Amino acid sequence: MSGDTITTPHGRPFTPSRAARDLGLRRSDLDLAVHLGLIRTVPDEGGGGGRRVTRSEIDRVRSAQGFPESLLARVEVVGTAEAARLLDVPAGRFTRLARLGLVVPTTWYLNRYRAVVWLYLAEELSRFAADEENVPLLKARRMPEGPRALLAAGVDLRPRNWRGRHRGFLLRQSDGLWGRAGAFAAFLDPAEIATAVPDPFERSHLNRFRPGPPVTGAPGSPTARIAERIMTADDADEVGLLRTELTALVREAREARPAPLPTPRRAPARPRPLAPPVGGPKAPRGLLGRFRRRPAAAKAP
Repeated sequence: MSGDTITTPHGRPFTPSRAARDLGLRRSDLDLAVHLGLIRTVPDEGGGGGRRVTRSEIDRVRSAQGFPESLLARVEVVGTAEAARLLDVPAGRFTRLARLGLVVPTTWYLNRYRAVVWLYLAEELSRFAADEENVPLLKARRMPEGPRALLAAGVDLRPRNWRGRHRGFLLRQSDGLWGRAGAFAAFLDPAEIATAVPDPFERSHLNRFRPGPPVTGAPGSPTARIAERIMTADDADEVGLLRTELTALVREAREARPAPLPTPRRAPARPRPLAPPVGGPKAPRGLLGRFRRRPAAAKAP
């Protein structure tokens, strides 16, 4: 890879695509590095929205020891089959460990059958396998009674754990108190948001900072419904925690910078009545007017 860096007009920060090319990364690798806080971004002050990567940040990442291999190792993600191989357990046992929340997914996608595919950081799985305290979970013939009872009850903490990780990402990207409030509101349904933020003007303002799911689809489509379901907290204690945090952040945001009130609509101006002509009716113009203005001919004697 060349040591030259791409420059942007007027010294503006790089778009994510340009930054990925300059760092020699795939765009998905850069996005995940940003998601994990490994690469810092700044708001796009050019009015285009989104985030950008500064030249100094690109230089910092490139100067790290072992770049790019060291960075790529930290953003490597694997699915269930590869994760089970890394832990040296059957795929079924790995799925049970993930459902119990012992390993945390970092991202997900929908396959062509609209099934959710969870992905895990290979680096975190290697650390989990190396921890001696986890040996009974990995090597015992049967899992302990407590975890088995939870699994039998249908526990699945993968969506909740992913939401916790994604919330950290949104908070790192947020700007100001309203932005932080929006990061918490992103995981609540509208009814819970209305309970935490009863003022309709504040809710309208908050929605400007409320991110949507990372996987989107046409409104009302199966993809959109699945993404919304995974994004929305459904456990009572998780909902309570999010709602409490949202209420506190909106209170702080209100004191620091109140939500703007809507501008009242002005009534349309009433047309002014036409003023009556001054000095009586005007003489007709044009050829007909000239004929009408000619003096009458004298009568013959």
